[in-house]
Amino acid sequence: MTDTPAPHPEQSTHGVGPWPGEWPQDDHFDPELLEHGDSRNVVDGYRYWRMDAIIADLDTRRHGFHVAIENWQHDMNIGSIVRSANAFLADTVHIIGRKRWNRRGAMVTDRYQHVVHHPDVGTFAAWARGEGVPIIAVDNVGEAVPVDKADLPKRCVFLFGQEGPGLTEEALAAADGHIEITQYGSTRSINASAAGAVVMYEWARRHA
Repeated sequence: MTDTPAPHPEQSTHGVGPWPGEWPQDDHFDPELLEHGDSRNVVDGYRYWRMDAIIADLDTRRHGFHVAIENWQHDMNIGSIVRSANAFLADTVHIIGRKRWNRRGAMVTDRYQHVVHHPDVGTFAAWARGEGVPIIAVDNVGEAVPVDKADLPKRCVFLFGQEGPGLTEEALAAADGHIEITQYGSTRSINASAAGAVVMYEWARRHA
């Protein structure tokens, strides 16, 4: 059994302290963070970077999938789905319905993730058709194909419903494909944010 390496003195799960020694001159570094430390929830490679520099770097390598969520009841899960979308480097998150959503679950990741609003399903579907992006509905109803057996296009948008009611009939009708997550217990459905993470991981497993 090997010993676990000791953490660097300036590294921590809670962030890093002020930059030790002479400051780097690259313009993506933030002087305020270099001086005072960086406590943000970012990977080590982005420590001390300006936020706009991080976003610009992410934009050079975002994946081909989008995520969309219906937001008719101000669902608390939206923030968590946005956080997962950031973790799996989704292109964009689309909020359909109410423009306001609870950002607490996003843990500030929405600052690094492109998020756009569509007032209704029709507007969202028109966007998808215009971009040539197939809509893949995620809901365990009808003739849904298990996600591990389904065709997941490299460019697509995964459409999620709300906790409880799931996707509306209008959203299901607008979809080009329909997938579900196989379950083995007694509950009919799993948490919407958990479902989002499963589907995004399966896409990344195949295409990333």
